[in-house]
Amino acid sequence: MSSASTDAELAAFQRRTLDYYAAISLLMLIGIAVLVLYVLRLGSLTAPGPERSFGLAVALMALMGAVLFHIADKTYRVWPLGRHFRPSRPPMISTADWVRFLKVLVVALAVAAIAYLISGVIA
Repeated sequence: MSSASTDAELAAFQRRTLDYYAAISLLMLIGIAVLVLYVLRLGSLTAPGPERSFGLAVALMALMGAVLFHIADKTYRVWPLGRHFRPSRPPMISTADWVRFLKVLVVALAVAAIAYLISGVIA
């Protein structure tokens, strides 16, 4: 194996690992924002329905925190440079990075719009 192919495989592995971590982090932040808005909409917690819903929301937030911790731990353990490394400078933002960001933004907005429409139909 040549050094160039090894470096390319290492860079691809690092990029995939960071993409997984970024995607999970983004989904967790969206989930936490939705739960915060849901808790604010519940109002008083004296009735049995809102109390149970609040408990489920807190349990879901704890589950999301555990998933985020697991992903961070897995990323730390499988990082190809080992446990002790000096991170490189971040690359310049390219057009491909902007395209990826806009794709994720469009999908997130579409999911939010669909959830809003479904909640309007159900309520």
